[in-house]
Amino acid sequence: MKKLILSVGILSLSVAAYAQKSEVAEAKKSWDLFQAMNQAQNLQKNLENLNKGLGHTDLAIAHEKTKNMVEPWALRASMASAVALIDTLSETNAMAKQKIAEEAIVKATELDKKGEQKDNIANAKINIANAIQSRAIRAYNKKDFATAFKIFTEITEKNPTDTSMYLNAGVAAKQSGNYTGAVKNFKKVASFNVPEAKNLLLEAVNIELVNLKDTTAAMASIDQALTKFPDDPDFVGTQTDIYIVRGEIEKSQESLNKLIAKDPSKAIYHFLLGETYYKQALNVQLERQKIDSKKVKEYNAATAKMTALIDKALPYYKKAQELDPKAVHTLEALKQVYGFKNDTKNYEETKKLLDAIQKK
Repeated sequence: MKKLILSVGILSLSVAAYAQKSEVAEAKKSWDLFQAMNQAQNLQKNLENLNKGLGHTDLAIAHEKTKNMVEPWALRASMASAVALIDTLSETNAMAKQKIAEEAIVKATELDKKGEQKDNIANAKINIANAIQSRAIRAYNKKDFATAFKIFTEITEKNPTDTSMYLNAGVAAKQSGNYTGAVKNFKKVASFNVPEAKNLLLEAVNIELVNLKDTTAAMASIDQALTKFPDDPDFVGTQTDIYIVRGEIEKSQESLNKLIAKDPSKAIYHFLLGETYYKQALNVQLERQKIDSKKVKEYNAATAKMTALIDKALPYYKKAQELDPKAVHTLEALKQVYGFKNDTKNYEETKKLLDAIQKK
């Protein structure tokens, strides 16, 4: 949260008549008293003083002699924004005062030709920003995620470069089940090239796949991500999985073969190419389980098909292990393959390697 700046400088007062000067002076007294009090321990008293001061500004901005002076408008903005920030007892009152503060800021900015109240106006804007943020956080902590999302979105509209608020909006959206809103905000944060950009894009893709069940959108997101993170194995791996699920094995293999040709030293590409065959084998296995045990010919044909696919996967897994001997995912895949093939010797050797790595 931005630093709260509730202490403003002395407001210079220049009025044409004593009666009008009195209203502005009384408003300033209330503001000074608010600044002097312990805000955490005297919330009710603070609200009373600020509301009293706002009452004086009501009269000051209504009078012909003072309605076009910047001082009462700046005071009004300061006090109303302070109420918006500190009134945690009544959301309705806080929001009403926020609106008053926003209107006062516009008028004070218009009247402040010499910039005498620019700091006070800026402080009022900070108070409003922090008031909205606090309101959103309170809603989130109450598990009112839909309201939190709405408020965080309001903050991003007021400050479209605040990456943390887009992130908060995304988290709140996901918690509320607004998965489209979550994807939109996570992608927005990533567009600012923050250090977490890759993880946020992966999260967006995961939401599209798991929650929205939209592989078309996920593939489009992966294509976008790969422009930012070319040939990244995490995105390539997810892309491979989608191709396999869709039954578009050839596309996946074509893509991976191009990557291997470009950089044959990347173990993950060889592993993923092995996966395109092994996962097909697993699908055949599922189909084989549905075959009536009496249909021996069909069962044996499925077994032969499955074995052929596993045999195609094996050399790619072995190459991946050669390039990255300690990659657990590759060793796990090899262990499964050797187990299926009843290759006890290689199975035991692979298991020993795995056990040694996992004990560290």
